[in-house]
Amino acid sequence: MSTQSETVTVRLDSQTKLRLEELAQQTRRTKSFLAGEAISDYVERELAIVAGIQRGLEDVKAGRTVPHEVAKQRIMEVIARAKKT
Repeated sequence: MSTQSETVTVRLDSQTKLRLEELAQQTRRTKSFLAGEAISDYVERELAIVAGIQRGLEDVKAGRTVPHEVAKQRIMEVIARAKKT
């Protein structure tokens, strides 16, 4: 995470807030630190998912696709080979 920080306000249900407080106490971290880490991880993960979807849509537009039955057959062949080893 960046060393420079910004302030963001979030709303949590009471149970999540209690659990965050418990985690902060047990890990000797601030609630802000833990929330910042969680949001940062979530954003990175979601951006990677969105990028993957965008690449997939570009592949479809460019005709770089494999029919479902062909993909299924290829997977079954890989599984069969793996079972033999």
